[in-house]
Formats: sequence, C-alpha cells, structure tokens
Amino acid sequence: MHRFDKTTARPLKEPAISTAALLLREPPPPGRTPEQLLRHFEIEKSIADRLKRADRAGRARIYATMYDELFSLVPDHPRLTRRRDPRRLAEINAQKLALLKRFLSPAKTVVEFGCGDASFAYELCGRVARVYGVDISDQRDPMLPLPKNFEMVVYDGFDLPLPDGCADVAFSDQLIEHLHPDDVRLHFETVRRILKPGGTYVLRTPHRFSGPHDVSRYFSAEPQGFHLKEWTYRELVQVLRNTGFDQIKPLSEKWMRNLVMRFATPTHLEQVCDRASNRHAASIAKTLLRDLTLFAVTDSAKASHPLDLRAKSSGRKADCESGPRSRNPSSRAVACGPRSTPA
Repeated sequence: MHRFDKTTARPLKEPAISTAALLLREPPPPGRTPEQLLRHFEIEKSIADRLKRADRAGRARIYATMYDELFSLVPDHPRLTRRRDPRRLAEINAQKLALLKRFLSPAKTVVEFGCGDASFAYELCGRVARVYGVDISDQRDPMLPLPKNFEMVVYDGFDLPLPDGCADVAFSDQLIEHLHPDDVRLHFETVRRILKPGGTYVLRTPHRFSGPHDVSRYFSAEPQGFHLKEWTYRELVQVLRNTGFDQIKPLSEKWMRNLVMRFATPTHLEQVCDRASNRHAASIAKTLLRDLTLFAVTDSAKASHPLDLRAKSSGRKADCESGPRSRNPSSRAVACGPRSTPA
C-alpha cells in the first residue's frame, strides 16, 4: 500500500532496504548500522577462517597480528569505541571485580590472560602485590600511567615466559572462546603450571546454548568470527579435570542466577535444555546460561578458598556434583553449587 505526500498527493518513495539490513537476524546495537555490522562480520570471518585452517606455527603468526588487522579495518569495533567511553569501561571493570575480589588480597600475585587494553589489570594493581597482563599483542594506551607493580607479557599464544608457580590467581574474561579448540588444553596446562599449589583460575566465557555471542549473532546461528568455539559447562569441566584442576565451582554475580543455582547446577540446566524444544531451550539459555563463570583450583587440599569458608561458616557442607574422574587417579574433581543436589 502506497503512502502519499499530503501536499502534492504524489506517492512517496519507500526507503530502500539494504542487503545488510535484510540479512540481519536481530536489530543492530545502538550506534552501528547494518552495513558496518556486515563489514565487521565479513572481515572477522575471513581472519577466523585463516586461523581455523592454520597449523600451530601458522596460528602463532596469525595470533600476533589478527587484532591489529581487525581494528585497522573496523574502526567502529566495540572494543575501540569502549575506550572512548569511560563510563562503560568502568561498568565492565566493576563486573570483573565483582567476580574476582573474593580471591584477592594485598600479598597475592595475579595473572590476567587476554588483558586487552589492560585497564582492568591496572585497576587490580592497587589491590594486590603484583599483576602480570598476558596477551598476544600489546593493546594498551601508551598515554596511561604505568603502575609500578604491573608487567606486560606478550607471547605467541603457546609458550608463556613466566616461571612455574609464580601466581596465586589467574583470571580471564571472554578469552577461552577465542582460542583454537586444539589450543585450549595447552592453555589450561599453562595456567596450572604458573599457579602455586592451591592457586585459583577464575574464568568467564559465553555459553554455547545462548550463542553465538560474537558479531556472527547478527548473520548466523553459529559462531563464525573470532569465537572459534563457544563452550558448555560440561565440556569445560571435563577439559579442566583432564588438565589437573581438582576442584571446579560455578560463580555468578547475578542474584537471579544465584537463586537458581541453589536448586540446580549448570549441568542440570544444560540437561533441561537438551530435553526441551528448541524454542524453550533457547529461552532457558538466554535467561540462565548466558555466561559460564567458574573457578578452578589446583591441589585444593593445600589451600582454603573463600567460597569453601563461606559454606563452612553457614553450618552446612556444600553439596557436590560428581562427574567423570580425572586421568590422575589421586585427584578429585567436583563442581559445586551453593545448594545443588547430587546428579
């Protein structure tokens, strides 16, 4: 049905709908056009395809340049625009701190993997003894003052030049999904190597059931950009167990998810999604399984952890969800929710 100009009574031309807009699976975020999103998606997918096809030596070369290449070709990338929005950056860092602060103390050494612009690592420097920022490229703002107890470590994604047992806490946020699936086990082995006995790895990564979470979400039902693999809780727990972490527990900074975790572990929720229809599974996942947030402990018998102490002080023992045993028969693998029931 045509619309008409009230003055001339002539039919109005309908605005042309771009190809990019027709391809969108959901509305674009504020401040970005469909054309910008499509260009971002095509560039990121092209680099990701090269990375997926490469052998280990080839991946090391691509890791060294992939973000410089992406940012130079996509100047409207959210990571670049966030740097120009101090309020948004402060919100993101506050969310990270909410996850990590219970594991921090003034005498501890922290390693942040995938530190990016290092703004959060710099913030940690005022709370702990030493901070190492680890990434495949140095993305820091050279104009920011450098804390005295911070050290930047740029590596090839494989061989990390840090000594064994140098850290009390390791942390990564939105990193695991960017690793090639063949490199994930090596990453966890590296983290375990640099942690002291009883050391803790705190990580957050988007959940596969509610994905994709990269720019692919606007054009595809599967991640095709820099999210090379999005994970489920069960998959991550198995890899962590197989690399020697003997205590694994979910974390959440969201009150709603904390409430749900009193009655169901992430594994239970994933099983519910497995049995539900596609529509209901998607609804459950988007509400309760948007992120995977957990901590994993090495040699847990040698150290106490904040959540263990909290459970003891409440006069109850945390119920545990037992799973397949680690390859090391002397270790014990558990994933505990605040009040979960045995699987």
